[in-house]
This record gives sequence, C-alpha cells and structure tokens, in this order.
Amino acid sequence: MAKTYEVAIIGAGLIGLLTARELSRAGVSVVVLERQQAGRESTWAGGGIISPLYPWRYPEAVSALASWGQQHYQELCRQLTEESGTDPQWQRSGLLIPNLDESERQRALQWCQRWQNSALEVDAKEMAKLEPLLATEALTTGLYLPEVAQLRNSRLSRALVKSTERSDIDLKQHWPVSGIESRGGCFYCRNSLGEQIAAAQVVLCGGAWSGELGDLAGESLSVAPVKGQMIAIPLEPEQIKRITLIDGHYFIPRRDGLLLVGSTLEPEAGFDKQISHAAAEELQRLAWRYLPALNGRVLRYHWAGLRPGSENRGIPFIGKSRITDGIWYNCGHFRNGVVLGAASARLLADLLLQRQPQLASEPYRINSDATMNKAKLNNITI
Repeated sequence: MAKTYEVAIIGAGLIGLLTARELSRAGVSVVVLERQQAGRESTWAGGGIISPLYPWRYPEAVSALASWGQQHYQELCRQLTEESGTDPQWQRSGLLIPNLDESERQRALQWCQRWQNSALEVDAKEMAKLEPLLATEALTTGLYLPEVAQLRNSRLSRALVKSTERSDIDLKQHWPVSGIESRGGCFYCRNSLGEQIAAAQVVLCGGAWSGELGDLAGESLSVAPVKGQMIAIPLEPEQIKRITLIDGHYFIPRRDGLLLVGSTLEPEAGFDKQISHAAAEELQRLAWRYLPALNGRVLRYHWAGLRPGSENRGIPFIGKSRITDGIWYNCGHFRNGVVLGAASARLLADLLLQRQPQLASEPYRINSDATMNKAKLNNITI
C-alpha cells in the first residue's frame, strides 16, 4: 500500500526546503515534490543579501520576517554546513547606500532605530574610505549599515538539497504536479504520467509558479514571475569588501573575488529566462560608472532568474487556504526569499502544527484581495 504522508510540499526551492526542514524536525513525515531540479530557480539565481533592498520602504510585516531571519541565519548556515558538508558562506559584509536625500536618510534612520540595526550617515569621502574603488564624484551622502550579511545562493542551494537528502524527508525531483485532488480526507498530488502521492495536508511553495499551483488548488493567487538578470565580473579577493546599493542596483563582492552586479526588473517577460546582451551592457555600464577601475573588465557570468512577484507590497502569503482546509501557502516573497525564508518557514510550521507562532500571522494571511491584476506588476519597484 502506498504511503500517505502527513505533509506534501510542492516546490523544492529555498522556501519549500526550509519549510520541509522545520516540519521534519518536529517529527512530521514530509515529501517534497519538485517540477525540475531542486534549488535551481530563484534560490540559485539571487544575490544572497540578508536584508531587503531599501528595507525602510517595506511594510512592517516584511521587516518582522527579515529581522527574525537576520538573527538566525548564521546559526542556520552553521547547521547546514555540518549536515551537508557545503558551507553557504555566510559573512557580514556591511551595506553602503549612497545618494539618499535628507528625508530618506531620516526615514531610514528611524527604521534602523525601530528594528535595532546599526547605521551611520556617511558622505562621499567617507564612503570612498570604506570602498576606495567607488567613484567619489558620482556619490552623495547616504548610509552605512555595518551589520548586513550575505551568503552565496548557489552554495546555500547545494547545502539545503544535500541536507534534505540525508534527512527523513522524501525529495522527488523532476516530478511536476499537474493536479491536486481531495477525496476521503486526503489530498492526492498527481503528475502527467498518472503517478500520485497522498498526503493529509499540502503546502504550496512554488516560487514564481505559485499562481499556477493556486489554480490547481482552485484558488486564484496573486503571484507571477518577475524576471531579473545579473552579471558577475572577476576581481581579486577583497578588492571590494562591502555590498553597495545604488540607484536600485547592487554590487555584491564574493569571497573568491567575483563581483555580482544586479539586477534588472522585467515583469513583462513572463516565464522567459533568456538572457539579453542589452541587459548585460546596462549592468556593465552601471558598474563602470560607479566603479571606474572596472572599465573594460570582461564579465565572467550572466544569468537570469524568476522572482515570485505579487501586488502585496512584498508581503508573502503564509498560512492556510481561505477555501480548502488542508491546503497551505508559503509563497510570494518577491526579491526577499533568502532574508525572509527562515522566518517564513518557521511561521508556516507553527501555524500548521498549531504551535504558538514566533511571529504574528495576520499580515500574511490570504484574503479575498489576493487575486492577480497582472497589469499592475509593471509598477513593482521595491
């Protein structure tokens, strides 16, 4: 007789695997169903900054998840390294944010005080001392957040997958769910080959595909793909040490000397992940403008990923379906899957297991306004 799991999770990206980890560690039998290869979509493609971009621009609900995650990520990465043998390379890099006017600086400083984050006002000369390669003439006063950390997405992805495979969690890759049926007090997830897996409850963690999964569950959900492209330029290790966020883009230095430059924001692209020369040139020009010493450097890598965008101001959907008992959601994290992921997984597990939640759950509930107006995705700028 086929096994019936307590929970089936659809989607083996960061959110799905962290959710599976939380539930499994609580003694729940879990299967994770992944349409392609685990950890290879936005989990792999992102920049790995453990902070929202311009965090003071987000609602309190995003800051609450981010703050919890920032407090726990270093230990999570230590555990994953021990379990998998792969180090996600958590490191505190600090975040420079030039070119903020007085009003925005004050708003940011108030946010930092509210969430107990260190912040310093720095002018162009002070920024140049922190990062000598920055072009002083292109900078005005901004902020330095010294406690902001980063990790390497590709290594986090490998660590999570290895840790999952060595645990009691069943991971089924290349198993695209084409239907979800409820009968006899159980859910049956099936694929196009007619195979099916039974579970008492189902959690949808499909990233950019979560809207389509919601349709399978009979619930329209406002999550759709927002394409982003990034490039990597080779430098010497520690030639640049701090993350810089400027004009809505970022420079992220890796331990091996690679400098990530990102990213584009292309809500009109749908599920198209093709890279474009125009995007690469745009990002190269950005790097050359603010880091003129890089002028002429040849990029080493260029890739694209799909963020799970929504109209929910960056607030993910975490909680139970509003129409079907036993269906749960943990999705819609947009650009902040890494920084929000650990807290989102803990909150979902708390709710599903009826534990006292570590965080207030109300802001993340799915409501009747969760239906997508895809035209509005073009206005997503956070």
